[in-house]
Amino acid sequence: MAGSFALAVAIAFAAREAGASGDKLELALKATARWSFVLFWLAYAGGPLASVFGAKFRPLAQRGRDFGLAFASAHLVHLALVAWLLANATTPFPRPALTFLSIGVAWIYLLMILSFKPLGAHIGHGVLRLVRIVGVEYIAMVFLIDFAKNPLLAGVTGLLAYLPFQLLAVGGLLLKVASLVKRLSAWTINSRRLRESVH
Repeated sequence: MAGSFALAVAIAFAAREAGASGDKLELALKATARWSFVLFWLAYAGGPLASVFGAKFRPLAQRGRDFGLAFASAHLVHLALVAWLLANATTPFPRPALTFLSIGVAWIYLLMILSFKPLGAHIGHGVLRLVRIVGVEYIAMVFLIDFAKNPLLAGVTGLLAYLPFQLLAVGGLLLKVASLVKRLSAWTINSRRLRESVH
């Protein structure tokens, strides 16, 4: 967590130094968002990767909680930049978009709190699992919508800034669907075998 936070700070400062005078904050926001997303994606896609492609991805799946906590920690830097932007904005930020993003932030830190066993233990396993599924998918949707821009509009820069992350966002969703289909298929086969053995 400390390492991911420190790297996010370093990325923000590097982006600030690399950006043109009017674009420093925007570049820092984009850079820190992408670092956060990489950590989130590793937490989000590790399980499906192991389910679809086998045991070689199991170590990644087993570190899902660690990647999730690293993501929550790194994202604090991005949120600090967002707060700075909102505090110094000359025009108000659209309320629907702000509400949508704020719900995503609430999910991030609710899931982080519930990931600690003494706190999560007070909630039933089924309820906790449902909360995690809803929260994680909401966060994934926020990233997917945030990256939903035409990467060709800004030439090579736009292509590098959006296309890899768009592919990861869509790929993560497809992996989740493939993992679900595989589990349902295995459950169907096992159920059929059980019925056949009974008869």
